[in-house]
Amino acid sequence: MSVLPNSHEALLKNHEHLRGRLAVLGPVDISMVPILAQSGLVLTEHFGLWQQLNTVDGWTAVFGYDDAALAPAGVDTVVVFLPKARAELALRLELAGWLAAKDARLILVGEKKEGIAGAVKQLKTVAPQAVKIDSARHCQVWRADNLEPSEAFDVRQWLEWHRVESAGIRFDVAGLPGIFSAGELDAGTTMLLDSLAEFPLKAGPVLDFACGAGVIGTWLQLCQRKQGQSETPVDGVDVQSQAVICARSTYQRANVSGVITASDGLDRVQGKYAAVVSNPPFHTGIRTDTSMTEQFLKQVAGHLEPGGELRLVANSFLPYQELIRRHVGPVKAIAADKRFTVWSARRH
Repeated sequence: MSVLPNSHEALLKNHEHLRGRLAVLGPVDISMVPILAQSGLVLTEHFGLWQQLNTVDGWTAVFGYDDAALAPAGVDTVVVFLPKARAELALRLELAGWLAAKDARLILVGEKKEGIAGAVKQLKTVAPQAVKIDSARHCQVWRADNLEPSEAFDVRQWLEWHRVESAGIRFDVAGLPGIFSAGELDAGTTMLLDSLAEFPLKAGPVLDFACGAGVIGTWLQLCQRKQGQSETPVDGVDVQSQAVICARSTYQRANVSGVITASDGLDRVQGKYAAVVSNPPFHTGIRTDTSMTEQFLKQVAGHLEPGGELRLVANSFLPYQELIRRHVGPVKAIAADKRFTVWSARRH
């Protein structure tokens, strides 16, 4: 059996504080779930984890904050794991209050290096009666009884809109707590868009892998619109629930088209594309993790038309050039600075 994260071990150590109907928000290792109880509700924003959770008997697996399985006032204990983004903790706490039945209990668990000490201040704004029940495995475990219920919960009420501009194209982008680069156009995506303006993709369908809030697909179509060209739909795929919600919202506001799909990698993507573009992530939580992108590079050629192009931006220190050459075809850097490189490769 794999070693559980410290926060999960700390929760199991305090198992006696869990009572009644259980909801768990944000675990990162599903092997803990059946140990906690025979049944309950468990929420993850990660599509791959959600698929795994569906195999756990007795538990209702929930994908993200807009899943139809979420229902109010039905849970006696809500466990909240500290998310990477502090803003997302407020979202989880509001959801916890909405899920909670009368006199429900809230358990907050997080590692010190993740910022649990600061997170407690947020906890006490909604549960001033919270007390620390344990410090274990570099974690803290906090408990709040008689949780004040939230009257309503709708993740779309948390949407924020931000105006971005690149190469003369301006549009609004949706943001939610926990999504990458919410509220701004990150430097890597900016370099990728500049490359697309200077070296346009050939005509044909496009896929945006790890699409985030839908910036690249929206920009491409608005650029075509501005130049009087026929607009090519840009499909998007992302593993995170908030990204899927935001990308669909961004597309709708900009009146552009494309299918946005939740998928762990390319597993749920069908068909072939004239181009695949991406600014892929390289973190899992606070750790550097390139495994998702490496798996993507091994599979992407199967979704490219003959001669189709992969256009990818990444931090320059990441070892992607040889992987692209091996799995896609001849590769070259078409833009670069000290931080980022835009790679272009044609399918063999």
